[in-house]
Amino acid sequence: MLLDVRDLDVRYGESRVIRGVAFSVAKAETLAIMGRNGMGKTTLLKALIGMLPARGGSIRLDGIELAGMPSYRRVAAGLGFVPQGRMIFSQLTVEENILTGMESAKRPVIPRWIYDTFPVLHEMRGRNGGNLSGGQQQQLAIARALVGEPKVLILDEPTEGIQPSIIKDIARTLNRLKAERGFSLLVSEQVLSFALEVADRFLIIERGEFAYEAQRADVDPARIQAFLKI
Repeated sequence: MLLDVRDLDVRYGESRVIRGVAFSVAKAETLAIMGRNGMGKTTLLKALIGMLPARGGSIRLDGIELAGMPSYRRVAAGLGFVPQGRMIFSQLTVEENILTGMESAKRPVIPRWIYDTFPVLHEMRGRNGGNLSGGQQQQLAIARALVGEPKVLILDEPTEGIQPSIIKDIARTLNRLKAERGFSLLVSEQVLSFALEVADRFLIIERGEFAYEAQRADVDPARIQAFLKI
């Protein structure tokens, strides 16, 4: 497995939010982690990238143990992260935002394929990130993560605050990029239609533990929707 997580335990103070979870992501696979707000999705992803400390467990990427590493070393090892809310730099231009994802490069030049994939970013490359729409900001955040050539791209609630038509475009773009660039995808999501467009496998998280798992061929959308509505 490309990403292998075992017995991960994350706490806020004395509150145990992630309860010894284990899962894996294969090369070129897309895994959707779904669940209602407050069930642990964002906490889990922040622990993977190193924004929150884990109290225990193992996070291995391509055989390298990431647990205990700072976030920048996890990125260097091959994790890319698009946080909930996108967290772009509103006062920097589009081009400057993308270049922040290439800090380790001696002479950073934005690859042509980034602008070919996201032509609106090329058109607006001199505009401040804060002046973009929600969908454009999401494209910018994805582009910023992708210029680091991640082995696993992690997306936290990528459809939040985005129009349905743009959500479909993002799903198509991610599927094409994954095939072309060869990365794996780990997505936390509440919008089932988006997850069904991109995911090979589904995990439902309930109170910090996984309550349901299914491959795409066997998934029961009604059952997933029931978890999301409870």
